[in-house]
Amino acid sequence: MKIRKIPMRMCVVTREKLPKSELIRVVKTPEGKVIIDESGKANGRGAYLKKDKEVFLKARKHKILDRQLEAIVPLEIFDELNNLID
Repeated sequence: MKIRKIPMRMCVVTREKLPKSELIRVVKTPEGKVIIDESGKANGRGAYLKKDKEVFLKARKHKILDRQLEAIVPLEIFDELNNLID
């Protein structure tokens, strides 16, 4: 039986390479809107975050997602990320 390759992605906060399933993707769409991409296939510029509250807080405090996505990330996105973990 053939072994499937597990896609690895890097968390923009911790810089760890993790399996894609252990990360959450945040996307800036071509229209400029910032959304959480639960499917992992939305069009646009994406950034991955580890599924951890501390990582979300650090990304919010240091505006890491703003720099990675080259857009202003609304605070509602961080609230949604916290709700996904809970």
